[in-house]
Amino acid sequence: MSDRIDGDEYRVTDEEKAYFAEHGYVHLRGLLTDDEVHELEGTYDRFLRREIDVPGKDYCDMAGDYGRDPEDFSIINVMLPRRYYPAWQGNIYERRAASAARQLCGDGMAIDYDQILAKQPYKEDAVFAWHQDMAYWPDTPDTRTATFWLAIDDSTIANGCMRFVPATNREEALRPHTPQYGDRGESHALGTNLQDGDEPLPVPISRGDVTVHNERVMHGSGGNSTAGFRRAYVIAFRAEETVAIERQLGFTHSHNDSGDVLDQVGVEGQTR
Repeated sequence: MSDRIDGDEYRVTDEEKAYFAEHGYVHLRGLLTDDEVHELEGTYDRFLRREIDVPGKDYCDMAGDYGRDPEDFSIINVMLPRRYYPAWQGNIYERRAASAARQLCGDGMAIDYDQILAKQPYKEDAVFAWHQDMAYWPDTPDTRTATFWLAIDDSTIANGCMRFVPATNREEALRPHTPQYGDRGESHALGTNLQDGDEPLPVPISRGDVTVHNERVMHGSGGNSTAGFRRAYVIAFRAEETVAIERQLGFTHSHNDSGDVLDQVGVEGQTR
């Protein structure tokens, strides 16, 4: 086991903390061991095979409209897997990511949501448009965010690894965002455009590694041209007060909750 791991704790270096603050994201190597990823993988694949029930639009395609047949999904998206499989709550990934989130963002961070994102093989349209996560969310006084993106498979340029536009987190305003497929009632995905001077950087990572990004850095990913899946497991940590405000507003990150504002926030918030 890496000398950076001590039980539930993961040591983030001073250089990594500074990089995260400056550029809006950071690559942390070996957050989980191969055995730890393997333990999560069995449940992960049960979600993909639909052996764990996820109702409504919390199981959807992030690369198309809600009307696609699941067999044709390009990016299988499962929102809130820890809700639909409670045994996953408190798993080693959650615990170790919480340690790193505290070091990157300070005390008082809590899990806001989790998510599964699996790009199916040979899906060139399995693309995430450039976006900033804050465009999806309501305004809150404390916007501190550490979104962990765990590679279940080696994540490469060929299968659609994460890409970032470094330092866009330090721009005064968010870029304008628009729905990518019809309107928000037809598809969840928002996107924005690159501008002159933007310098996108692909960030390939290995199985068990994570990228961590904040709420304002522009990021996206390309399609999957390989014969294998590109599986990712996302956990987003935000300030405890922010999570409480979101829930008071009815913002749960689920499409299945009465009064949820998931489909209303984003387009309205693009001028923030």
